[in-house]
Order: sequence, then C-alpha cells, then structure tokens
Amino acid sequence: MELPKDKKIILFDGVCNLCNGAVTFIIKHDKKDTFRFASLQSEIGKKLVAERGMDPEELDSIILIDPGVAYFQKSTAALEISRELSGGYSLLKNFLFIPEGLRDGIYNFVANNRYKWYGKKESCMIPTPELKSKFLD
Repeated sequence: MELPKDKKIILFDGVCNLCNGAVTFIIKHDKKDTFRFASLQSEIGKKLVAERGMDPEELDSIILIDPGVAYFQKSTAALEISRELSGGYSLLKNFLFIPEGLRDGIYNFVANNRYKWYGKKESCMIPTPELKSKFLD
C-alpha cells in the first residue's frame, strides 16, 4: 500500500476505548486534515511497525509516523500530534521541554491501566462511511 506523502499517520490500539476516544478527538480537531489512522492490530499497522524495527506484539503505545521524516512514540507522539490540532491544544507541544523519561513514565502509567480504567472492545473500531477516508485499513 502506498502511504499518503502529505499526511502523518497515527497508529493506535484499535481495541482500547481510551485510544478510540483519542482518535475521535484528534479527528474533530484536525481542521487541516493532517492525519490518517491505522490500528496497531491491522495488517498495515503491523507492517509499518515492523518497518521501523519494533515488535508489534510488544507495543502499547501510540505511534506517529511522518513519512520520510521521522516517527515518534508514547508521550512524544502525543505532543507532536497536538502541534497540528486546532484550538489551544497546539500549546501542549510546549511540554516537550519536560524530559522524555518523565513524560513517558506518566504515559506508561496510563497505558498500563487503560483497559482497567476505560475498558476494551472485542474488535477494532469501524469508522463511519464519512470517516472511512481517514483510515488506512
């Protein structure tokens, strides 16, 4: 599959309620149509993860891929995503000054408890017909 050259790709846990809520939030605030999405569980998600030398079975993180430029994980991915969002959310990028280890410690705490706190779906979300073009899988 050819990746869109002018779009950033967000890989997310497709069965996580918190992650699905975050995707819905991002879509709502992505006024410049910057992002495309794929679940980590999808074939394209697994392929993109493997291409970056990561083990798809060991991931519990959001990943932002800027094709041909870089990729980001965990708190850095979330803050890099915030740069593109409408409203005051772009100001969250200012938290990049906090050391990554500290940011990722907080991120990991939430990630490790996300199913307990927010629940889990039996399968990945299926986008509505009007949102389907935003998903790679």
